Amino acid sequence: MSKPYAEVIGDPIAQSKSPVIHGFWLGLEGIDADYKRCHVTADGLAAYLAERRGDLNWRGCNVTMPHKQAIMPLLDRIDSEAERIGAVNTVVRAGDGALTGYNTDAAGFLEPVTPLLGDEPYRFAYVIGTGGAARAIMDALYHAEFMIWSISRNPAKARAEFGQYLGDDPEFLIDLAELPAGPLRPADAEVFSLVVNATPLGMTGHAPLDLPWGGFLANATAYDIVTSPVETDFLRGARAHGLATIDGLAMLIGQAAAAFEKFFGVPAPRGQDSELRRVLTQ
Repeated sequence: MSKPYAEVIGDPIAQSKSPVIHGFWLGLEGIDADYKRCHVTADGLAAYLAERRGDLNWRGCNVTMPHKQAIMPLLDRIDSEAERIGAVNTVVRAGDGALTGYNTDAAGFLEPVTPLLGDEPYRFAYVIGTGGAARAIMDALYHAEFMIWSISRNPAKARAEFGQYLGDDPEFLIDLAELPAGPLRPADAEVFSLVVNATPLGMTGHAPLDLPWGGFLANATAYDIVTSPVETDFLRGARAHGLATIDGLAMLIGQAAAAFEKFFGVPAPRGQDSELRRVLTQ
């Protein structure tokens, strides 16, 4: 008899770490199930979902590039948070074959940030990028009561994409090319400040993110969502300036945990995250 299973879909998909994460947790929980990769092209997305609807063992899938928006009209229901963000990264099959789309990226992004929020009365976030990942991150930060600045090569596009998350003043749109070099600004004990790379810059096969750090506070935290490599030039540059850092595995593991519970009906066992990180970086 075949096992229950979930999977991750995308194009390309060979680089995905999701099977390692879910497989690790399935083993810890002793669940007799699988988690796989499946290469799905844009032209094959509708046929893929039609086939999986009738598979009683299929619990659902995680969705990666380039399908997070394209999959939405093919589903029966969209969770309100995913609808608001405009992207789905998790699809769950109900017993009757109905497919519901969720977005666990926002919750996964916030998971390592929330414990750092202290008594500072102000929360500032500088988000680099204008893609789908930046949108989910901005939505999460906005609902966590952060004041958000967008940093990009195209501020006009950023205003069109993210205007609802930004203040009305043009100062909330920063041209990446105009960031100042030089020393960090003095630390401000009243501000929790986050600098987020939500672009593929620094990822294996992409150009590095060469970021001048002069405009940021000396007590800021730098957060890179890139997972390959885990140690990016962005994070090295932040640490060279004395900043705290959060790497991409934190978000990857956090969003996977939210999906795992939806697929397999039990919370992800998080007590061995340090061992999971070791496995992921071997």
